[in-house]
Amino acid sequence: MHSEAETQQFAAALAAQPALRHAFIELQGNLGAGKTTFVRHLLRALGVAGRIKSPTYAVVEPHEVPGLAIWHFDFYRFSDPREWEDAGFRDIFASPGLKLAEWPEKAAALLPPADLVIQLEVQSDEARRVTLTAQTATGAALLNGLKKEVQV
Repeated sequence: MHSEAETQQFAAALAAQPALRHAFIELQGNLGAGKTTFVRHLLRALGVAGRIKSPTYAVVEPHEVPGLAIWHFDFYRFSDPREWEDAGFRDIFASPGLKLAEWPEKAAALLPPADLVIQLEVQSDEARRVTLTAQTATGAALLNGLKKEVQV
């Protein structure tokens, strides 16, 4: 992706996929790769209004639009596996809705397999290379839907 507009278009294309409503998506990439920016565009495309905060300190920010619960996780500061149980994350991941996780490697042993992994890498020209990896049938449905809408 070479621009903010392309990021927004990609997020809108993903938001249009019916399989997204019950998906778990991991966002991987270094600091500054654009994970939170992408999530903000995705949430806007799904109809989330108002301020969209990064969950860096809270670990999770819930959002809701008509007919869809969304949880945006940022495990960057996650260090205590007991927090997983105490915060009810197991219940969240067992419930319907969209789950988005930044820094999933920090909670890897506790997370279910992601349906789709989005790897963002900053290139020398500041563009982002995006690699999509489906890990489940839901992820494959998302990829197939995206291929019909955009060049992936």
